[in-house]
Amino acid sequence: MFLDIHELERSPLDFEEEFQPDVIDLGGEARQRTPLKAAGHAEVVEEHHGKHQVIKDIRLRGRLTAGLELQCARCVEPVAQDIVREFELLYRPLGADAGRDELSVTDAEAEIGYYQGDGLLLEDVLREQVLLALPLKVTCREDCKGLCVHCGKNLNEEQCSCTTVIEDPRWTALREIRSKLEH
Repeated sequence: MFLDIHELERSPLDFEEEFQPDVIDLGGEARQRTPLKAAGHAEVVEEHHGKHQVIKDIRLRGRLTAGLELQCARCVEPVAQDIVREFELLYRPLGADAGRDELSVTDAEAEIGYYQGDGLLLEDVLREQVLLALPLKVTCREDCKGLCVHCGKNLNEEQCSCTTVIEDPRWTALREIRSKLEH
């Protein structure tokens, strides 16, 4: 869905969209299991910069929900993750801030995105919001044992027969100190 600045100037837009899995490319980070549902409101906000310059921003307010599948950080098994995210975003025309001297950026200005041309795609906004909603690290369960570093077996499913313990040489100095203290 394209949010056209000229149409939004005439009248704000309420949207309610549903995107089936694989319509929005989430990259390798996640796979969409259920439809991504988004509802919200888009409008034009005029900002007055100086006496004669008016910048037309697009403000989006909304909510999205989706069921995703992520990989466990330890054993790489699929993990179901439901996300719900509310957003309030402001998009300014690309180049509107060009030519301004370097100024300190307020928290509010750090949240501003940019659009190019006559508007922006809702799908791009939703992709960004989904990726921001993803946790940094997901595990299938709290006590996940992960994969064997030698043979790659999933240690949650079976114990491997690898018995070789490879010691990290960086701990050698501490082991020597401990053995001297014990004797």
